[in-house]
Amino acid sequence: MSAAAPFVPTVVGSGFGEALRYWRGRRGMSQLALSADSGISQRHISFLESGRAQPSREMVLKMGLVLDIPLRQRNLMLLAAGFAPLYRERSLADPELRSVARALELMMAKQEPYPAVVVDRLWDLAMANGAASRLLDWLLGPPESRAPAVQGTRNLVFAMLHPQGLRPYIVNWPQVAADLLQWIHREAMVEGPQGAAHSMLDELARLDGVPADWRMPNLEARGTPFLPLKLSKQGVELNLFTTITTLGTPHDVTLHELRIECFYPSDDATARWFEDASRERTP
Repeated sequence: MSAAAPFVPTVVGSGFGEALRYWRGRRGMSQLALSADSGISQRHISFLESGRAQPSREMVLKMGLVLDIPLRQRNLMLLAAGFAPLYRERSLADPELRSVARALELMMAKQEPYPAVVVDRLWDLAMANGAASRLLDWLLGPPESRAPAVQGTRNLVFAMLHPQGLRPYIVNWPQVAADLLQWIHREAMVEGPQGAAHSMLDELARLDGVPADWRMPNLEARGTPFLPLKLSKQGVELNLFTTITTLGTPHDVTLHELRIECFYPSDDATARWFEDASRERTP
């Protein structure tokens, strides 16, 4: 991340104090509670939020840790306070991340013959196992023959919501699409109105058939540990459920934002379909 990147808070203003107050509110903490957890006096926290005091680099990092702020936002808070970002953002192709990429490849290989994908915070596809590729090819055709609107896209949310993408094959599309959009809404609320997530929401809202009320986050929505996914094409019905895993709290923006989504069969017929598809592709 470039040190010249602008700080875009989710509240009015552009300083460290506004961001600190925002994240304290997001965590449901009073200044007194934050004081108790951080060991910083309530008076000093009040001065930081009002701009009457400027934080040290160590203070920014401590608040980020105590408030469990995403690493990308900790970098922006460091910039707002006048310091260089600490947490790196790199591609999985970076040689230093090769061991992580290899671990992800092993995890996805173990998921065979069932699909698994690795996505970033906006659901851009970073990695996919063979079963996931086979499923997408079955639904959409090979990449070169897919509808122009989704040809070449690596964003799974866009592919799910677009009428020329996966939407016609998802039986429970309203449930699946609404759940995915909530992930993007969470990102938009974190990074602010000028961020990539907000731009993505604007693009998704313009798609035909996307309900107007999906353009705002459902603050009462509760995430479920398992999301059912029902697919249907040419008389074949597949019933799956998905789980999402993160990499914990590594000190790297890229790894912190990765999600591993694994798909599992909900019935024997679905399991057999994937097993048969795997055998057909095995030399």
